[in-house]
Amino acid sequence: MTNQHTIASPVEISGIGLHTGVPVKLRVVPAPANTGLVFRRTDLDGFRIAARARHVARVSYSTSLMRKGVLISTTEHLLSALAASGVDNVFIDLDNLELPILDGSALPFFRLIARAGLRRQRARRTYVKILKPVEVLEGAKCIAVYPSPALRISYRIAFNHPLIGEQSLDFVPATGDYEREIAPARTFGFLEEVEMLRKSGLVKGGSLENAVVLANDGVLNPEGLRFADEFCRHKILDIIGDLTLLGHPLIGHVKADRAGHAMHVGLVERLLRERDAWELVPSDDRAIPLAECPSPELAATPLA
Repeated sequence: MTNQHTIASPVEISGIGLHTGVPVKLRVVPAPANTGLVFRRTDLDGFRIAARARHVARVSYSTSLMRKGVLISTTEHLLSALAASGVDNVFIDLDNLELPILDGSALPFFRLIARAGLRRQRARRTYVKILKPVEVLEGAKCIAVYPSPALRISYRIAFNHPLIGEQSLDFVPATGDYEREIAPARTFGFLEEVEMLRKSGLVKGGSLENAVVLANDGVLNPEGLRFADEFCRHKILDIIGDLTLLGHPLIGHVKADRAGHAMHVGLVERLLRERDAWELVPSDDRAIPLAECPSPELAATPLA
């Protein structure tokens, strides 16, 4: 896509928040060119918070935004679906402080946007094109971005659990099948942490209907996993959403090793500080058309 896009018609969906457990109605509506992705709290007279790094409030178990004391939580799944759908400009209206978790994946949001359809706008899309490597290190964890002709994400995770172990995945959004390969991957957590999280005021709305829960010897969800490497796929889902906080689509190769929301946002913030590491380029001045970028085979390392 060389031009910016919004959605063709308003769409809405309802559910409960994963961490707050409160009911919420969400409505996505078209927005003018150059608006970006902007949340509006309809319960607070339409108070606006743009999905930009400067508004990030908390990034422990989700990515939350805050402006002037007004909070919007668990934004990453919808932002991921919007980015994968090629949406540049929308207003996201919600009547509570947390987005609905739905089934714990981005698939319901992706299909919601597909139902709305896209509308091409006159303004050209502008990309952040990486010129030199930028790295963020945190002990044994790291995340980095390198020059590349298109957005490419390589993710590795490692957990001391028999169903996870070490997993890695390489994904090029422009040529991969986000709806089939990434969007269905659900958020996940460990049974041993649930009580601690609830004492901290989190996962009040969590259940086996909206998250994969792992006990010591397996998955508690009766339907099992959607992919053997669903955990790594969900990390890619999350980072696609968190990268929207740059304000422009990214052209670069992102490599993440045991990262998470905090490190995703850390990379975005580091990029915004290191202005010589990238340049803004119009959609007709990319290294190669995104559709011509070779897509590596989607494959995970064997489960440990």
